[in-house]
Amino acid sequence: MKLLRYGPMGQEKPGLLDASGTIRDLSGVIPDLAGDALSPAGLSKLAALDPASLPAVSGSPRLGPPVSGMKNFVCIGLNYADHAAETGAAIPKEPIVFLKSLGALCGPNDDVMIPKNSVKTDWEVELAIIIGSTAKCVSEDEAMNHVAGYAVCNDVSEREWQIERGGSWDKGKGCDTFGPLGPWLVTKDEVADPQDLAMTLDVDGVRMQDGSTRTMIFGVRHLVHYVSHFITLHPGDVISTGTPPGVGLGKKPPMFLKAGQTMKLSIQGLGEQTQRTIAYS
Repeated sequence: MKLLRYGPMGQEKPGLLDASGTIRDLSGVIPDLAGDALSPAGLSKLAALDPASLPAVSGSPRLGPPVSGMKNFVCIGLNYADHAAETGAAIPKEPIVFLKSLGALCGPNDDVMIPKNSVKTDWEVELAIIIGSTAKCVSEDEAMNHVAGYAVCNDVSEREWQIERGGSWDKGKGCDTFGPLGPWLVTKDEVADPQDLAMTLDVDGVRMQDGSTRTMIFGVRHLVHYVSHFITLHPGDVISTGTPPGVGLGKKPPMFLKAGQTMKLSIQGLGEQTQRTIAYS
């Protein structure tokens, strides 16, 4: 299934995308794509529905983040061998874990705001794991039982604040609009191998990132297991798993975003995002 949330910001309703690409309203079935609706039992209930029996949504509504009730927006740094190489960093011996502010979360096609005084805002296409049931200190063998599905994430980053201003990475990662997620949650049964997905990102029509989840250092199963030993993961939580090479920081010379540009991201089988960059307001 492809599950989504549509409508104005803060007023999103749950929905699903049927085989013809029509959005079907789920608000008569579940209050939101959150909590128990994301559990194995909850997803089985939704999978048993006949999409044709659900009201069709007309027009082209705004899409919000495909899950609600998130408690943890977890990110993994330097998790692609080829991306680590382009930044000159050593291969991590364990996953690098940091948290993105929940205030960064936004819809897949919402505008991305360049922060005030930013000069090094950068892009990162990433595979996001969406948690479906509470995971605490789970084994690798158990890890996938807690995964509801996957989505596209843009881990937008301010590199000066992340790298040059001291302290943790978080200050360069959690700005408003720095976490576009979606367009939908694709349930894990539709993804045969999350470690073999092509992924791309274009800026103003120029291909910047062209990679694959094959070059991830720590895979999906290990990341859920690993993170769950430090942070209890709840339904709707996200682990964004790192980015392939081609980020602005790695270009020679480096390239960074400015207002008025367009980013377009895609991951095989998971859909596309398009964001316009806007000035701080």
